[in-house]
Amino acid sequence: MAELELRHLRTLCAIAETGSLTKAAARLGLTQPALSAQLRSVERIVGGLLFERKPTGSELTDLGKHVVSTARVVLDDVDQLVDLARDRARGPDRGPLLVGSIPTLFLGSLVSELRSRFAGIQVRTNIVRSSAQLLDDLIAGRLHLAILERFEGLERREIRGVEMRTLVSEPQFIAVPANDPLAEQDVIDLRDLAGMDWVTPPPEQDGLRMLLHTVCAAAGFTPRRTHHTTESSTAWSLVAQGAACFADPATPSTAEVAIRPLSGPPILVPLLVATRQSGLLGGRAQDVYACAARAYMSIVDLNPDYARWWAEHPRAHAELDAALRVQAG
Repeated sequence: MAELELRHLRTLCAIAETGSLTKAAARLGLTQPALSAQLRSVERIVGGLLFERKPTGSELTDLGKHVVSTARVVLDDVDQLVDLARDRARGPDRGPLLVGSIPTLFLGSLVSELRSRFAGIQVRTNIVRSSAQLLDDLIAGRLHLAILERFEGLERREIRGVEMRTLVSEPQFIAVPANDPLAEQDVIDLRDLAGMDWVTPPPEQDGLRMLLHTVCAAAGFTPRRTHHTTESSTAWSLVAQGAACFADPATPSTAEVAIRPLSGPPILVPLLVATRQSGLLGGRAQDVYACAARAYMSIVDLNPDYARWWAEHPRAHAELDAALRVQAG
């Protein structure tokens, strides 16, 4: 296999995708005899036929399916290697803009806002559940910008070269099965969830672990953390079958899952915008924050319950509102 070249892999993929040696040759800018010679060379190297010629075109053999599948992976890896090398060669001030974020509904809008504000700069995202990991990546220069939650121990961290501002203090809503009697209520009392299983991220990724324990203890029970997942569709399927979990307040209810506010004082989790003070975004933290503020506003009305909560709790988003007023002025 060491005799194979990247051009051979591209030839195999072109034949597989077009189903024709003639069409593959045209795509690659080769003559059909030259392409056929390449194919025969590859088949000698791997020791078997990769395509069968039929009236309908060239079809992959079982060996061909295996080789082409692997070739696509190799070519994708090479393309990524070249992209990363070019990024490094351009230097830290010339992009792409690397954005890390916890899972959040407004990330797509944020990418759009950043592309508009920083025209000509490619925006790349990395979504992870751990806010602590995002901060580590930001400090180490692996990210330019991070959207994260305030987490246990943040105040004890030594943070240099990063500007951090609160975007909004998000209330924790609760997700329950839509067919549960609790779903008929406008707000849910945390004490009514004492007997339910809970869906949470794995302990090492759960930035709200202590918060959940504290608020449930105040309500007189210890939460039964039965299910661990970081994937939202999996969490929702577990909730639909009888579990409960915290939910992003902007998440709309579905036919299977009801998203409701909790009664009493809101359980607030600050959502932060953290920007490196050097490199691509040096001196642009205010612009970045304005992008995040506009993006966040795009999701507030997705859940009518959150839209009402938003209107009733202006202090939770005072800094965001101020940033938008400055931009409008």
